[in-house]
Amino acid sequence: MTPLNKIILVIAGPTAVGKTDLCINLAKKFNTVIISSDSRQFFQEINIGTAKPSEKELAMVPHYFIGNKSIHDPYDVKRYESEALGCINSLFKEKDLLILTGGSGMYTDAIVEGLDQMPKIASGIREELNAVYAKEGITHLQEMLIKLDPDYFAVVDKQNPQRLIRALEVCLGTGLPFSSYRVKKKVVRPFKTVKIALNRDREELYERIDRRMDNMIQEGLFEEASEMYPYRDLNALNTVGYKEIFAYLDGAYDKEEAIRLLKRNSRRYAKRQVTWLNKDKTYHWFHPDEINDMLDLINAQIE
Repeated sequence: MTPLNKIILVIAGPTAVGKTDLCINLAKKFNTVIISSDSRQFFQEINIGTAKPSEKELAMVPHYFIGNKSIHDPYDVKRYESEALGCINSLFKEKDLLILTGGSGMYTDAIVEGLDQMPKIASGIREELNAVYAKEGITHLQEMLIKLDPDYFAVVDKQNPQRLIRALEVCLGTGLPFSSYRVKKKVVRPFKTVKIALNRDREELYERIDRRMDNMIQEGLFEEASEMYPYRDLNALNTVGYKEIFAYLDGAYDKEEAIRLLKRNSRRYAKRQVTWLNKDKTYHWFHPDEINDMLDLINAQIE
């Protein structure tokens, strides 16, 4: 292949849909590697709650950006874009097709389309919003954002205060919706992109999510979260699977309620992931079992 015919194969989809198994099978078939764009799996200290591939799975094919950072190392999508593109350019010297996969739509989009150009906002606005959050809680941030930018509110992780504050500071600092800065001309990358999204019937997916959570708990999720409890204020730990257990450890509710919330919030997270992906009409949707149809699509792009 010529450089411009190198291919990034994106495998996206909600949590627990079956991305890991499919990616490993495809990587074996095309003799390639897997690059993670899952922002929850970058951190080496958290394994169970982020549903990282197992040691056995990681040994099957080379993986990149899995457990490569510490929760104590500030990391954002801009740094990821720079580091991942450098990795991709290096890998393309030997590979014609690379697999990019993850549940974090923003991080996948950063590689495929480039980052949005956000305006600079006076630091005082963020400080004020942090004070509002400390005093009024996350519900107040949610109420503010749904009024100022209902479009972004529909897709944002509503339980992530950092995402809410970032959107609100742009809304308040510019007088325009945060979502208006996310509609931009895509960056032209020196590779082709084939985008596959996986999904299952809602009942089937939700059963898989509940079953995965039961397995995580058996594997030691509560113990892992307890070890991370001293660092609970770090942004890397402000995510489904840990927040619910931190609140349980704070005495907010009992273990049974924590498990109920873990499952409920994981299902809600999956719903937001599907909503994000549905906005991008360049994705080809498949059930994970439709492997032959996926191969037909991929092979048609290989020259």
